Amino acid sequence: MSFDLTVLAATPDASDEDVRAQALRCRQLDHVEGDLDPRIVAFYEDLRAVFPDSGPASGSDDAPWASTPIDVGIDHVLMCLRYGHVGDVVVGLVLELAALHELVIYNPQGDEITSGGG
Repeated sequence: MSFDLTVLAATPDASDEDVRAQALRCRQLDHVEGDLDPRIVAFYEDLRAVFPDSGPASGSDDAPWASTPIDVGIDHVLMCLRYGHVGDVVVGLVLELAALHELVIYNPQGDEITSGGG
C-alpha cells in the first residue's frame, strides 16, 4: 500500500482552491514548462540527500518510496510513499523541508493542505 504527497511552489496568496488546481495540473502528463522554482530544487536536493530516489538505496526495504524516481516539475515534487515507519519518517522530513523552503504540501488522500514557512 502507498500514499501520495505533492509539494508545491504555490504563490503566497494562493487559495486552497488554487493549490488543489495546481496539484491536479501537476498530475497531468502535460506539465507546465519554464524554469525550475529554486525552492523546489532546494527541497528536492535536501530530500534526496537523506532518502535517495535512484540507485540501489532507493529500492531497499528501508526506502520510503513506493515508486521511483520522484516526479519533479518546475513547481512541484510528487511522491508516492510506503505506509509504515519509514513513510512516517519521511513525512516528518517533508514537513520540515517544506517549512524551510516555504512550500505547500497537498495530501490528496485527505484533501489536506499544509502551508510551509512564511
